[in-house]
Amino acid sequence: MKHRALLSARLSLLLLGSFLLGTATAENFTIVAASDLRYALDEIVAAYIAEHPEHQPSVIYGSSGQFHAQISNGAPYDLYFSADIVYPQMLHEAGLTADEPAIYALGRIVLWSANRDASTLHLSDLVRDDIRRIAIAQPEHAPYGQRAQEALEATGIWSTVQPKLVFGENIAHAAQMAESGAADIGIIALSLALFPTMTAQGYHLIDADLHAPLTQAYVITRYGQGKPGVLDFSRYMESDTAHTIMQRYGFAMPE
Repeated sequence: MKHRALLSARLSLLLLGSFLLGTATAENFTIVAASDLRYALDEIVAAYIAEHPEHQPSVIYGSSGQFHAQISNGAPYDLYFSADIVYPQMLHEAGLTADEPAIYALGRIVLWSANRDASTLHLSDLVRDDIRRIAIAQPEHAPYGQRAQEALEATGIWSTVQPKLVFGENIAHAAQMAESGAADIGIIALSLALFPTMTAQGYHLIDADLHAPLTQAYVITRYGQGKPGVLDFSRYMESDTAHTIMQRYGFAMPE
């Protein structure tokens, strides 16, 4: 609760400042977001536009690490939602943000399959001969892939299953590989497994103690600094509407 109160106060001051400077005009702005947010953030943006038609955000989804690299190289994005607080924190330390990163959710990883009941499986089952391909996001730049690797290492089967791994560019791509049958099973975001078209298959929630926390954070970039719409949307992420949608997709809210 203390975190939310401080964040709301900070955003209110920033928004008030932009109004006093006479910049409170309608605008389009660009959000880049980790692909685990694809469904939840789409709903939040739709709800926001319905309430605030004067501002028109557009969203690009991808991997957190790739967006970090693009922003570091001058990409003109206004808001950056990362699946790992490390990336926006690095941008802040490099002087590329308007403020410190704000935690917006905690994510989870699950086992999910289109052709078997993943709710009956555990990570240790991935060594079975009938499971030939396992989809995960690329650990080099996707936080969900990093956490999948950590969980497999903690279970002691990383080296055994490595020949079976197929890598998605981001967690949504890994989920698509599992959904299409290109992989027998995927280690994907809970938020994607809870999308209505995917819930029929069931999932197994991976023990959070097997990997580092998926502490997810957003930051206003230096490019988006002082823009009324960007500040307004940031404040909307603290609304009951946004929190209800996020929780429906399995995200835990920061206290």
